[in-house]
Amino acid sequence: MSLNPKPLYAAPEDWRAYSGTLSRRVFAFILDYIIVLLLCIPAAVVLFFLSILTLGLGFFLYPALFVLVAGLYFGLTVGGPSQASPGMRAMGIAIVRVDGRPMDFLLAIAHLALFWILNSLLTPLILLAGLFTERSRLIHDLLVGTATVRTD
Repeated sequence: MSLNPKPLYAAPEDWRAYSGTLSRRVFAFILDYIIVLLLCIPAAVVLFFLSILTLGLGFFLYPALFVLVAGLYFGLTVGGPSQASPGMRAMGIAIVRVDGRPMDFLLAIAHLALFWILNSLLTPLILLAGLFTERSRLIHDLLVGTATVRTD
């Protein structure tokens, strides 16, 4: 996993860039959420001491701890220069914008939020959309203008 000096920003036209991305996304999802769950442990410890310093006000953040950690994790990794989370990099995929601009933090957060909303409403139908759309794009990819491509 090395940092690519020439990152891929635009969605390529070659169909081979999209072959197998749907199954790779599933495995990347599993890896990423294991990492997020592991990151929640030190975040909970930090939040505990922060709660003591704020006379208990920090305890109100515990219900949102997973959402905050996952948001920062995906916002910083998918919105970063590699345009992929560590799970995505391990699976050899990245998220690119269809318009050719690089991913940014806010678009990565919007992509994640739409994924959570649509996944809670349409599970498992959200994955079926990838079988019938061009470039194996899922519904939240269509809404924010992104595509998942192979990097290997």
